[in-house]
Amino acid sequence: MLRRIQETVAARERITPAQALWLLRDADLMDLAELASLRRRHWVGERAFYQYNFNVNHTNICGNKCKLCAFYRDEAKGYTLTPEDVGEAVATVHARGVDEVHVVGGLNDKMPYSYYLNLVKAIKSVSPSIHIQGFTAVEIDFFATLKGSSSLDVLTEFMDAGLDSLPGGGSEIFSERVRALICENKAPAEVWLRIHEEAHQLGMTSNATMLYGHVETDEEIIDHLERLRRVQDRTRGFRAFVPLKFFPKNTELGAGGRASSGVFDARLLATARLFLDNFPHLKSLWMIYGYKGAQVGLAFGADDIGGTYFDETIVHAAGAQTPKSLTEAEICGLLQRAGRTPVKVNSGYQGVTYG
Repeated sequence: MLRRIQETVAARERITPAQALWLLRDADLMDLAELASLRRRHWVGERAFYQYNFNVNHTNICGNKCKLCAFYRDEAKGYTLTPEDVGEAVATVHARGVDEVHVVGGLNDKMPYSYYLNLVKAIKSVSPSIHIQGFTAVEIDFFATLKGSSSLDVLTEFMDAGLDSLPGGGSEIFSERVRALICENKAPAEVWLRIHEEAHQLGMTSNATMLYGHVETDEEIIDHLERLRRVQDRTRGFRAFVPLKFFPKNTELGAGGRASSGVFDARLLATARLFLDNFPHLKSLWMIYGYKGAQVGLAFGADDIGGTYFDETIVHAAGAQTPKSLTEAEICGLLQRAGRTPVKVNSGYQGVTYG
């Protein structure tokens, strides 16, 4: 099995789901690192990417109440930032050089459709050059319900207002069995995939995520990756795959549970890099894996460790122990100590060339 996979990767050809499952479960860890690094070098060489960005979590009020989430609150205990609040915060960090804003939040049906659209307008009013990566496919589906229109109409209107790209959140695991257990009220996998495909057809790029380390099986992980690969074959609109390690603390789903091991994290990153041969980028987020874990991820196929973030709240509500932000110099230092050449980009990776 190993020799056949080695020959396939060296020839820049595609591995099968069965081979991916073997890599995830049984391959030698050092063989995995070597193979994933070869695939990564095919794409980006020894460069590693980061973003100088700011997180906006505009509301934690959410009607979905997913069991996997520690961020949501009801109306009595929650908060909602005004577009003016968001614009002022963005202006402050933009003056310090931030050129990307990442916007995700709860599904607050007490706010009108116009509220969410005005968030984009408020950010772009600070500077048209700011790249806005905002609103998961789950949020776009929610906005369509609020407006009584299609997700395609919503995407078009948000693009016209200044939305540049979609984050990958909300995909969790595509398996219907798993979604019924962890996020039964969330938009189904087919809706998530359709909305990203619509965004790509409009010329917008996006990321894709996968939340792992809870109740999913290895087979369901590979199925998730395969569905992403099929969409990417059609659209080429995904820029990065972003594995998200589940933090059980403070969630209904995982109270008393433990996060996945570092060894499994490395296996997953490498398998994703090898199977998602049509994704140029793989993220090993320092906020998820910690400084050293993110650097290890770079040895297992990753080429991006995330951004500066500035006061992220969703992952930390679930128990992440990493800082809520890093300076640009700190991120560059992490990459350089891992033997990589740091390259600052936005989430669209504009101007990046591939080998």
